[in-house]
Amino acid sequence: MKQGVRTMNDIAIKANEMPAHIKKGSGLGNEGITAEHLQTPRVKQLQSSSNEVDPNHSDYLEGAKIGDFFNTVTNEIYGDKINVINVYFRDEYVVWKKREKGGGLVGTFASQVEAVDALKADGKDVEEHEITQTHSHTLIKIDGKTGEIDKTPFIFDCASSKLRVSREWNTQIMRLGGDRFASVWTMSSAPTQNRTGKSFYNISVENEGWVNEEHYAFAKSVYETLPGVKASA
Repeated sequence: MKQGVRTMNDIAIKANEMPAHIKKGSGLGNEGITAEHLQTPRVKQLQSSSNEVDPNHSDYLEGAKIGDFFNTVTNEIYGDKINVINVYFRDEYVVWKKREKGGGLVGTFASQVEAVDALKADGKDVEEHEITQTHSHTLIKIDGKTGEIDKTPFIFDCASSKLRVSREWNTQIMRLGGDRFASVWTMSSAPTQNRTGKSFYNISVENEGWVNEEHYAFAKSVYETLPGVKASA
């Protein structure tokens, strides 16, 4: 190496674990970061039309199967069944760019009128987008084998045929009583057909009991930091 020339090995330490001198830090520089500044992962249920299961698509993921739950931020594939805590529910209108126009999430709004107004304000063609009433559930994943809780919550959207299951889930949670995040659920893929006979996957949910004290405390802390939620005294 020429004198005075630095390589990346001189600048950055590449290691699987955080070095000891870094662990002493306390997140300095992140004081201005709140939940509103972070991207909340979304988990979607893969269908036959999903790019992730198409070997000829650039978004194809090795091992992904129809019916699997897929994290759109981490690219993790959870399989067709996951244990979750349901922390929060929001009824909103989600705007997606149509697949033939490139696809992708545009944003979420309180009403369809608000969604249309936002598209027009940004100079976007409303006809190139889909606006769907959506039940958005904020969930926390629990490892079914180890019982470990995933510290990063995610959003699972229920639209179209999933709205019925979402309403049923809300009804079950309300009947249980207590806080929304006081119970553990198994969310599974369930094969079904639409009115034309086309096969697709919906979801089914089953109550597994109450959360333990540690998981309850963490779920409550997540709830209290969600945008638009007023923390209880």
